Amino acid sequence: MKELPRKHMTSRRGRRGFELAPECLNDTSSITAFLRTRRSAEPALIGAPGPDAEQLEILLETAARVPDHGKMEPWRFIVLRDAPREAFARMVKARWMALNPGEEPDKRAQYDLIARIPLIIVVVSRARAHPKIPRWEQYLSAGASCMALVTAATAMGLGAQWRSSWMAEDEEIMRALGLEEEETIAGFVFIGALDESQPRSDRRRPYWRDLTTFWEPPAG
Repeated sequence: MKELPRKHMTSRRGRRGFELAPECLNDTSSITAFLRTRRSAEPALIGAPGPDAEQLEILLETAARVPDHGKMEPWRFIVLRDAPREAFARMVKARWMALNPGEEPDKRAQYDLIARIPLIIVVVSRARAHPKIPRWEQYLSAGASCMALVTAATAMGLGAQWRSSWMAEDEEIMRALGLEEEETIAGFVFIGALDESQPRSDRRRPYWRDLTTFWEPPAG
């Protein structure tokens, strides 16, 4: 396998890794090249305009085409855009301030991202009891849906990032979005135009060899 241009590094915790050269990122020359170089966009690089109607349909179609044991469809999607997204940003801001009285808002609040980034797709996990399919498999399927959204948006040349944060566990936010009793939020996927004028960089990635064993049967 040809090694891509990279910078080798060690994390503060002593973990080996590397960053790909910026010019290698999100290489769409082939499917495997893209998967090897995929990089989510930093939120600061995502802005207007958002995907058009056809792109949104493709994104949602892709998100629904993920591994799903038993065809249970253990996920659904909530689209936030335009005026409803702005209203949701105001709601999130009010809730953050109620939970953190007297504190200055910081990046943890995330309502500034909701107000600025034109499209947010909320992936809702609706795992439920099943005699043969455990809930953890259904949660993984919802996670695959989030990953499919990020991958498809990035392949379109858009900026995308999958986030969760405090909003994914706040009961008031969940009620406002219309979640039912056993539903949870797998992630908020932020999508918009990618600012190509700004420099891109990779993040530290692990070496697959450090995480992989090739099993052999025990001797004797």
